[in-house]
Amino acid sequence: MAGVARTHPLPRHGALSPRVELAARKLAAGEPVLVFDAPSREGETDLVQLAERVTPEAVERLRREAGGFICVTFPDELRRRLGLPFLSDLYRAQPDGQSVLPHLVPETFKYDRRSPFGILVNHRETYTGIPDADRALTIRALGQFVRDGPSLSDSELRERFLREFQAPGHVALLHPAAQLLRERRGHTELSGTLAELAGVPAALVLCEMLGRDGRALPPKAAEAVAKRHGWAFVEGEEIVEAWSRWSA
Repeated sequence: MAGVARTHPLPRHGALSPRVELAARKLAAGEPVLVFDAPSREGETDLVQLAERVTPEAVERLRREAGGFICVTFPDELRRRLGLPFLSDLYRAQPDGQSVLPHLVPETFKYDRRSPFGILVNHRETYTGIPDADRALTIRALGQFVRDGPSLSDSELRERFLREFQAPGHVALLHPAAQLLRERRGHTELSGTLAELAGVPAALVLCEMLGRDGRALPPKAAEAVAKRHGWAFVEGEEIVEAWSRWSA
């Protein structure tokens, strides 16, 4: 079940390569992990961290070391139980002829067949929602919500979400495919699979790493950043291979 932390430890007997096992352990410890998807896809590296462990200092690091869009993964099971839409579906649902929104959504995206983006939220205790402390509060609360969500009834889940969050906000939700890598192999699913391997809730903060030229940071450069800071770096194909061996 997505978003539920397992009680057993990391897979044994060579199911994980050293880099994937290190990444899983770092993720479980609340440390940053760099995940490169694939040259044939976005060709980007995301800085990934366990949402419930995020501090204002961690948000500042996301801005300084990554520089992309700060988002939080939110499992499909909880999305469905709350009736939360994908942002593209929300746009498409507007009355045709009365709004330009349905016409803004492309049939397919250049990097994938669909976008995982959902709504943007703020925690209700934030002011503007933008400062590092505000976003850290929202991100941590989302992480705790995803951790606790599977144990709540539908009414409890809805009441808690409404009590803690408001929209529009400044932290975007990313909804992974229900079957993760069986359906899609974007950063959202790769990170969610790494969370499963690590046995932690699949609520992760993600932010694309950009270079000084404003373009996606090349994977070799991202790996050098990870080495300099003592972070883990892992490629998407390594996560896919580990998942294939573990789930076989």
